[in-house]
Amino acid sequence: MSTEKPFLVRSGWSMLAGNLVALSIGIASFAGTLLLTKTVSPAFAWLLFVAIPALVAPIVSLAGHFTLEPNEARAMLLFGDYHGTVRESGFFWANPFYSKPRISLRSRNMETQKLKVNDKRGNPIEIAAVVVWRVEDTAQALFDVEKYESYVHVQSESALRHLANSYSYDHGEEGEITLRSGMEEVSHTLQTELQERLGKAGVIVEEARLTHLAYAPEIAGAMLRRQQAEAIIAARTKIVHGAVSMVQMALDELADKQVVELDNDRKASMVSNLLVVLCGESEVHPVVNTGTLSQ
Repeated sequence: MSTEKPFLVRSGWSMLAGNLVALSIGIASFAGTLLLTKTVSPAFAWLLFVAIPALVAPIVSLAGHFTLEPNEARAMLLFGDYHGTVRESGFFWANPFYSKPRISLRSRNMETQKLKVNDKRGNPIEIAAVVVWRVEDTAQALFDVEKYESYVHVQSESALRHLANSYSYDHGEEGEITLRSGMEEVSHTLQTELQERLGKAGVIVEEARLTHLAYAPEIAGAMLRRQQAEAIIAARTKIVHGAVSMVQMALDELADKQVVELDNDRKASMVSNLLVVLCGESEVHPVVNTGTLSQ
């Protein structure tokens, strides 16, 4: 694997001053040679072999100036050979024959498309994620993978597909982490897998989170009815549990305070009536008994 190394460059301002002085001298030399050749003697034409390089050299040298903004870097390549990376922001000069590809070191957001995949139980789902990443090692990003930005995009979608196949959307076994209920754990798993995949490209994954999670349209209706049925069952279970507790409390209070003595048949009738009142969905209209309990 490639490894980034620092590259020392000269200040662009001092080199700019030197190049401008050299350019002025080159222009003066070239103009003086032409003047001598035309006015004095053509024999001075050989001086052009000195004046032309003196004029061209500072012009070529001016091409070596470059700037860097904060959180940017340039890799220095000389005829295909990597010499190092400049990370400092400012105005610099380097050999004009260096090629200097610019690399952003800023954090970037990459949102995947909505992918249609099967979860651990084989249910088709739609899933998408956003990945926050940045380049850490410029040498690896440039030389170890082809087009590191496309590499990040493809590997992110691949990792997201693998994540969806590894977890159930919902309704997992007891204690099982699912895509819907374990968002923090799932996001951490996705970030860890992405870091393993993208590390060879010199990329650091700062954050990875799901942005979209839903059943595929062809089963969404059936799964919605299933969720509604489970919600109704859970609510009914809680209602019944509460009703039984209230009935037990009522019987205990009547017995402790000796308000009335009830045999087993009357207790059963009272329990039945109270459960109907407490568990029924519609409003109850009681029938008032004006007689006595002994009748």
